Amino acid sequence: MDTSRRLILALAAATLGSGAFAQAASTWPAKPIRLVVPFPPGGGTDIIARETSQRVAKATGWTFVIDNKPGAGGNLGVDAVAKSPADGYTIVIGQTSNLAINPTLYSKMPYDSQKDLAPIILLANAPLVMVTGAGTPYKTLADAVNAAKAKPGAVNFASPGNGTVAHLTSELFQKAAGVKTQHVPYKGASQALVDVIGGTVELYMSSVPTLLGHIKQGKVRALAVTSANRVDDLPDVPTINESGYKGFDAVTWFGLLAPAGTPKDVIARINAEFNKALKQPELAKRLSDEGADPAGGTAEQFAALIRDDIPRWGKVVKESGAKVD
Repeated sequence: MDTSRRLILALAAATLGSGAFAQAASTWPAKPIRLVVPFPPGGGTDIIARETSQRVAKATGWTFVIDNKPGAGGNLGVDAVAKSPADGYTIVIGQTSNLAINPTLYSKMPYDSQKDLAPIILLANAPLVMVTGAGTPYKTLADAVNAAKAKPGAVNFASPGNGTVAHLTSELFQKAAGVKTQHVPYKGASQALVDVIGGTVELYMSSVPTLLGHIKQGKVRALAVTSANRVDDLPDVPTINESGYKGFDAVTWFGLLAPAGTPKDVIARINAEFNKALKQPELAKRLSDEGADPAGGTAEQFAALIRDDIPRWGKVVKESGAKVD
């Protein structure tokens, strides 16, 4: 077969293939969409996935099947989606940890956050709050900073675990404040909170919903929130940004992604419907109850966030010395 004939046949095959691909995309969805949550049921990530998808399902008639696949800091579930067919029927809710932090935290990753996944939409942002036990002398963030400066390494700062967003946000703050505390990592938030309330450790950082009840009961004292703006549930608690550390803004974010190569028009349809849902006041209230703020925006904006946050958090991971093998 001569070269020109091979070229004609190749072009014809490509045209037929792209036509079939476009036709499949135009009839999507023809079956339920599997939404993988890479964490156990009942947590913040799971709730955000369920609340947002339920509202989209109600508005569109689409069917979402939630599939919880926890393990390896969220890597297991994300990897399963990265290796799924790029047909729009399998998506995942990713977050700061498994998309921006884990690439540096883990010595070996099963997927590439940018190459193996196609961002769809940023769903929500969730700030953290720094607290101290009610029995400590720290009434303000400045009090804690001054104590840490007076005795470097003497003030204890607890976290739910090495390499968690809370741990790394505290490291980010210490760098901004020019102080060094003694990191005390726990295996989860429960025991850390018990020890903060009991006075075993002095400072702690976690999500707003985790600490809100204890703050209101006076068991712990809120010193600052990590977002650029104040939190509605804690209107009297200043931000780190307004406490003298201009530009400080560190939150956990959550967003939807599909396998790389998923048709762009399918991604655009999912993006459009979730953007509509995020504008619903009832959904905003439900997310607020979980300490999150609705986000939205384009797929490109979400991709840019992931691209920018990988080196940002990677630098913090390296400076903190945190590592998971």
